[in-house]
Amino acid sequence: MLVEMNLQAFVKELASDSPAPGGGSVAALSGALGAGLISMVCNLTIGKEGYEAYESDMVEVRAKSESLYASLLERIDNDTEAFNKVMAAFKMKKETDEDKAARKAAIQNAFKGACDSPFSIAEECLAVIRLADSIVDKGNINAVSDMGVAAAQALAGLEGAVMNVRINLPSIKDEAYVEEKKAAVQKMLDEGMSLRQAVQEKVDAKL
Repeated sequence: MLVEMNLQAFVKELASDSPAPGGGSVAALSGALGAGLISMVCNLTIGKEGYEAYESDMVEVRAKSESLYASLLERIDNDTEAFNKVMAAFKMKKETDEDKAARKAAIQNAFKGACDSPFSIAEECLAVIRLADSIVDKGNINAVSDMGVAAAQALAGLEGAVMNVRINLPSIKDEAYVEEKKAAVQKMLDEGMSLRQAVQEKVDAKL
């Protein structure tokens, strides 16, 4: 499993001529790193003098961020698996009309899976940015730069995941599905960019 590799092995595998892992897995990792930083800021705030008023907020956000980074780490491998299913579908036999119909259906299902995977990554990366925005004014001031990095990492994950959704959409024949995904990812992207800018402005004001 990719998630069980050390950093050097993961980057080496990423840099190889294999198309997977690719941008989707990296997007998931980016989001997980952002969520991990949010957990760190919470841990550096909880129990500290001067931040008593935010204790319950930090405990709640820490639980959410821990859940998000755990899920995003799982998606590193899930996204690669989704891509591999597309490749497997294309390799299906096509000797008879039945073979061709089954192959065509499998390819369409696989491409939808290859969209759904990064779509879920995008949703969770956006959730990470929302968490960053919710505590940037409450966290330990000594870790405010980490809050900015968390939002930046999560936005990178969101942007990368959206690109991975969009690159697969032209291969899908289900027009209603395509239009729904297009609208949804644009909405997520707009919100994510706006929130990340708000976080950055608050961080800059404290530096």
